[in-house]
Amino acid sequence: MARIEFIDVAHTYANGTPAADSDWALQPMTMTWDDGGAYALLGPSGCGKSTLLNIISGLVKPTRGRILFDGRDVTHAPPELRNIAQVFQFPVIYDSLSVRGNLEFPLRNRGWKTAEARRRAEQIAQLLELTADLDRPARGLGADMKQKISLGRGLVRTDVAAVLFDEPLTVIDPHLKWLLRRKLKQIHQELKLSLIYVTHDQTEAMTFADRVVVMSHGRVVQEATPEELFERPAHRFVGYFIGSPGMNFIPAQWREGSAWVGDVPITTQSRADPDAADIAVGVRPERLEARTAAGPNSVPARVLAVRDLGTHAMCTLDVDGARVRARLPDVADAAALTHLFIPPERSALYAVEWRLP
Repeated sequence: MARIEFIDVAHTYANGTPAADSDWALQPMTMTWDDGGAYALLGPSGCGKSTLLNIISGLVKPTRGRILFDGRDVTHAPPELRNIAQVFQFPVIYDSLSVRGNLEFPLRNRGWKTAEARRRAEQIAQLLELTADLDRPARGLGADMKQKISLGRGLVRTDVAAVLFDEPLTVIDPHLKWLLRRKLKQIHQELKLSLIYVTHDQTEAMTFADRVVVMSHGRVVQEATPEELFERPAHRFVGYFIGSPGMNFIPAQWREGSAWVGDVPITTQSRADPDAADIAVGVRPERLEARTAAGPNSVPARVLAVRDLGTHAMCTLDVDGARVRARLPDVADAAALTHLFIPPERSALYAVEWRLP
């Protein structure tokens, strides 16, 4: 395992020097992955997740910047000298071997003795619930089973700098996907491996990782714990992308030292004065509260639509011309409301996309 550092790393697939930010597949970034950490790279397709992962593994050489493993510069080192295990989106196994043979292969290839390789393979098989299948031939197994073997091959080595997962659960049955996420979390806690997991699925990222790196258009917009991403998104994209539905951003005006939504001054967590005209109040649908009268931090609201989801009601409302989502305890709350209360301790100001301190 290793501490991995990026120092001003960037990459473009275009020829020549990029003229605009959009020409970079990965915009310049400096970041550290701690030894033994569980990280997720989260973002939509094309945001640079896989490029970043392949730069770590050595499959892609960055256009600029340096990469350090435990202080050792590996920027120009090929994959075989980085001691990385990588699990891809689709299974990579040897059909001619048994499940046991596949799990033992990375160890035998590195000179492990037969008994030691067998013990380690059986340990990983037990964690992934493959013990009963160890002597089955890999040929003919379903995609779910083959991908479990691929995961095992990535996890079986004890000497790796990190294990990289590139959307490894794409081909997995949804129920098994949930079980495997739990297993990967358990494996990380038991084996203390450094894990970096690429996904576009926020549920996968938030349930697997200790730290989530949210990416957009080749740029890291926030790196934080799942709780911090949900409660305190640093950028409007993070607020939109995390949560279902995402965070509301209610347009506001700054005057008299306060943010105003229509004729109502709004107090939030933010204390800094914005230096731009483009500001908004960010608040999660789960944090809004129904009110039947005006009051501090309560804005007039008109109900446009209500969906009864059994455990709660999801409402779409008009607030000073903006569409706002609110998750309320029941439909009766939506029917009676005339105002929405924005809790000061659960909201913040955003200026030109970024959260104000």
